[in-house]
Amino acid sequence: MTAEVMATDTNWDPALSKLITSLKEAENLSNDQEIDFLKALLESKELNALVNVHTKVAKVGRDDRLAPVLSTSGQILYEVLEQLSQRCHLNEECKEAFHLLQEPHLQSLLYAHDAIAQKDFYPHLPEIPIEMDEDEETIKIVQLVKSNEPLGATIKTDEETGKIIIARIMHGGAADRSGLIHVGDEVIEVNGINVEGKTPGDVLSILQNSEGTITFKLVPSDGKGGQRESKVRVRAHFDYNPETDPYIPCKEAGLAFQRGDILHIVSQDDAYWWQARKESERTARAGLIPSRALQERRIIHERSQFEASEGDSKKGSCASICTTPPGTPMLHSSSSTSSCRQPKTKKIMYDLTENDDFDREMIATYEEVAKLYPRPGVYRPIVLIGAPGVGRNELRRRLVARDPEKFRSPVPYTTRPIRTGEVAGREYIFVARDKMEADIAAGKFIEHGEYKGHLYGTSGESVKSIVNAGCVCVLSPHYQAIKALRTVQTKPFIIHIKPPEFDVLKKTRTEARAKSTFDESNARGFTDEEFNDMLKSAERIDFLYGHFFDEIIVNGELLIAFEQIMNTVQRIENEPLWAPAAWVQ
Repeated sequence: MTAEVMATDTNWDPALSKLITSLKEAENLSNDQEIDFLKALLESKELNALVNVHTKVAKVGRDDRLAPVLSTSGQILYEVLEQLSQRCHLNEECKEAFHLLQEPHLQSLLYAHDAIAQKDFYPHLPEIPIEMDEDEETIKIVQLVKSNEPLGATIKTDEETGKIIIARIMHGGAADRSGLIHVGDEVIEVNGINVEGKTPGDVLSILQNSEGTITFKLVPSDGKGGQRESKVRVRAHFDYNPETDPYIPCKEAGLAFQRGDILHIVSQDDAYWWQARKESERTARAGLIPSRALQERRIIHERSQFEASEGDSKKGSCASICTTPPGTPMLHSSSSTSSCRQPKTKKIMYDLTENDDFDREMIATYEEVAKLYPRPGVYRPIVLIGAPGVGRNELRRRLVARDPEKFRSPVPYTTRPIRTGEVAGREYIFVARDKMEADIAAGKFIEHGEYKGHLYGTSGESVKSIVNAGCVCVLSPHYQAIKALRTVQTKPFIIHIKPPEFDVLKKTRTEARAKSTFDESNARGFTDEEFNDMLKSAERIDFLYGHFFDEIIVNGELLIAFEQIMNTVQRIENEPLWAPAAWVQ
């Protein structure tokens, strides 16, 4: 098809037709392959279709009669979903709306609407370079009003040039909001004072002694650009306090958090220090937190120190820990300087193959999460994890007894002979040893073990059958079963049932005349040694698997703990909750 024919075809964009005509004329001057490629691209039907769509969308955007009412319908969608999730038990219309708004086609339509409303379809072209003399430098002057809020920028000395440059801009801070200061900008003057040859600490002193307006004279960086916030949310698997971190570039810039907090990671540009804010503080300035790579190396370092202090026969040097490049953050000065005991546990019925060495190798830092919305009629399994004797089995029995039609527990399998008074399929499912060994080898059991020469185990298929029947599956497995249960197919809600402190533990069990679970005859109460073992086991479970727990309930008074579990069940059924992102996609 020739350019002249396309120029007369109303389906072809006039601007593209002119470009093709110009390329035809250029063929007489050059046979460059790039011109041939460009001509073929401009003649393609796909490109012309895209240009036509863009032209029509842009025309709609200029038509005041078709102006959008709002440009944040996607955000409103999620707010409506959260409201509906709390009211879906009221009527069928509410349930229907809840499911309709979760349809991917409807959500994609709203996202497309917002993109057009925000004119996000326009191409983002790079700035046109300004030609200047080689010796000429562009200077910009930025004025910010000093307040109690930090400026939200970190500075450092460039290792090659010795100049003071902007090392980092904190999302949401004063510097970021101004839009005038960028990473890589060179600081020439602060309040009229030349900073050539000075250290970041010297610049800090100038700022601390300044009042009112602060004036920066900067040389713009070559690669400046606007900061775009990431949408990643993570659950923290460790506690962090920047005040006690000797490696953070600036303690004032740090963000303190606790294990279980949901963090919005707004920037991962720095290999060692991410910028984040707590999900509950959406308008706050972002703070610095250790990156996953940095925290993993820190944990390895701490573990090697712990092993050395325990007198391990293999004594060696500890792994080194990486720090950030030299510099002073937040326009503040910074200083630089830098366990859990494994208790002995008693033998229990579900004595799985111990693999705590493997579990210790799992380095828990951050886990990406997203909101998991409840689905009427499809319930997440409730998994009660705890130390032997803490009462998780009793809580499970009470939960099932509360509503046997709704709450069910899978019947365990065993190879031991049936006893008098037992009914096959009620207490246990009795199977031959070779059959159970084959099923174990095939990975059909979420937990299994051997006790007094007989195998015991819980089938993964039995859990699925309860969920598929529209019931809540309640489990109280050995803690090592977490790895087999915590999958995208099962999506469990895991609760750690912890014992209270020793005095309360002994008092409540004595008053309730609780019988020891370490004695098969159940003819006696717990001993002090067993109480201590229970506490040590709980510490061990928390150390190895605490980052997997969705909730922690202390079982002091049994009735209070049971009521807390019932409240948790209500939340799981009615509220969107944070879960691994892979479970939501």
